[in-house]
Amino acid sequence: MSVFKPKLFEGKTVFVTGGSSGINLRIAEAFGEAGARVAINGRNVEKLNAAVEGLKAKGIAATGHAADVREYRTLDAAMGEVGELDVLVCGAAGNFPSPAVLMSSGGFKAVLEIDVLGTFNACRAAFERLKKPGACVLNISAPQAWVPMPMQAHVCAAKAGVDMLTKTLALEWGPAGVRVNSIAPGPIAETEGMDRLAPEGESRKKLEGHLPLQRFGRKDEVAQLALFLASEAGAYATGSVFTLDGGMSLVGGGLFGMVT
Repeated sequence: MSVFKPKLFEGKTVFVTGGSSGINLRIAEAFGEAGARVAINGRNVEKLNAAVEGLKAKGIAATGHAADVREYRTLDAAMGEVGELDVLVCGAAGNFPSPAVLMSSGGFKAVLEIDVLGTFNACRAAFERLKKPGACVLNISAPQAWVPMPMQAHVCAAKAGVDMLTKTLALEWGPAGVRVNSIAPGPIAETEGMDRLAPEGESRKKLEGHLPLQRFGRKDEVAQLALFLASEAGAYATGSVFTLDGGMSLVGGGLFGMVT
């Protein structure tokens, strides 16, 4: 449930890449609950359609637009189906746990292409459609951008690229009235990424116990931060990385290697 007033984003249009599941779907849902028209993107048409139906069942004006963020033309065409945008959320990402010495070049490349190239493609395709001034871009990053973590060499490299892209676009697009920020969620419960990195069981309990806040975060907490940054309350924020990790980055990414 949103802590913001129900019609805060009434009349606004939000496009979310990777929006058919997980954190990104909750972000889309939160914008819809606040009155926005929501367009979600994903590669899996069946999964995308199911997510759209779920949003509509909650009274949210939602549409689905299938495209691979690595393919600029198809993503550009998907955004063309939506029209003008007030908020862009770049959430499409790839991840799998693997030590670098066992990771294939193709696997490393795939994560960088989805995360970094996909974020650039979405931002580039959206720029002409973003309402100026006042539009907001939110790139979903992770603490791995600055906290080295075992089994995550590909993600560490990719998210560092996403954050630097965020800062560069904030410099270039600020004069046009477009704000660009990153949100870096740490361990968030009930997400595919955390289910892979720390499956349910004793290792997960150990990990939670080592976090300063003693728990994993919730998808809704990420969504509420997204609403804040896209609202007037966040109107002076640009080029920043907003960490939401319960203090995990203070402890260090090596924690995952010790307890999982």
